[in-house]
Amino acid sequence: MPTITLSQVSKSYDSLAPAISDLDLVVRDGEFMCLLGPSGCGKSTTLRVIAGLENLSSGEIKIGGRVLDSRDQGVFVPPEQRGAGLVFQSYALWPHLSVERNVSFGLRLRKVPAKEREERIGFVMETLGIEQFRDRYPSQLSGGQQQRVALARMLVIEPDVLLLDEPLSNLDAKLRLKMRAELKRIHVEFGTTIVFVTHDQWEAMTLSTRIAVMNEGSLQQVGTPDEIYNSPANLFVAEFVGNPPINVVPVTNGHDTELSLILCEYVAMSCPGIDNVGSVGLRPETIRLSVSEPSGNSRCLTSHARVAGILPTGGNWIVELDKGGSPIFVSTNTSPEFTAGEMLYFQVDRSRVHFFDLDGIRISHEND
Repeated sequence: MPTITLSQVSKSYDSLAPAISDLDLVVRDGEFMCLLGPSGCGKSTTLRVIAGLENLSSGEIKIGGRVLDSRDQGVFVPPEQRGAGLVFQSYALWPHLSVERNVSFGLRLRKVPAKEREERIGFVMETLGIEQFRDRYPSQLSGGQQQRVALARMLVIEPDVLLLDEPLSNLDAKLRLKMRAELKRIHVEFGTTIVFVTHDQWEAMTLSTRIAVMNEGSLQQVGTPDEIYNSPANLFVAEFVGNPPINVVPVTNGHDTELSLILCEYVAMSCPGIDNVGSVGLRPETIRLSVSEPSGNSRCLTSHARVAGILPTGGNWIVELDKGGSPIFVSTNTSPEFTAGEMLYFQVDRSRVHFFDLDGIRISHEND
């Protein structure tokens, strides 16, 4: 499978702000890359320029070393010649064709011989578990079954690259979970290079080998799910990835809340090698709670706060603490043995504290 290379890619519409701005991204051979970000960040536009549905304003796109789009070189390869299969959010199945005819549509256009066509259709449909629906029509299928047909239609033509534009967003929670597992299996079995667009962080974290986080048309960070979560490049990535969201506390002059002052003192006393800190981030699931004061450890951030509320989420609990008027959210999978109004101690290991400078850029430290 080929590598996809985007170099200084930009896309603008008329006089509007660029949908994509100076994007450099490499999708490696055979990897599952997720483009993650909020609505309007440019991720779907990125997928469309790779597919050839949009012309670049500037920059260059290569797949397998072959230039597909470059305004400077005067090159634009049309979508049907790019070796990429695109699955839309809406599935885009032909309603008047049976499942078998939908799946075989691309092969018939390519005039693949009947015997080979039937072998490829049978293999893909059996792999995706839709062989029994061969003679049905899309209106007779559930959302999850239609999604499998749309995937089968792309996989049967054996594309070099599979492009998926939020294909699971129309499914209910149970089906989404099932289809995530299905996509993971498809990637392993077929070894296809996949670019998957989503705004759902859990889809990105569970499916991808690497994630590209985007915001306002710009790439914020590329890394494995662990790297994105544990070492966010900036405040945007830190706040976008994680549920419940990370607690971010400003520690600059002018922020003189009790919590800010405690964190300022902690940074000065326990992290002497870290300068220019503008804010501190504490992920809810890394905070430990205890009724009694924990054993002293100068490298841990330790303090006490009042319980403001307890929110059960089914198997987990979100505890809201109040520290001098500043909220701190804690996530725990242990049933709380305390009630609102009680005073608790909270503690975070030094290695789990995130530091960001005045511009919101991550400050690396010895535990990175």
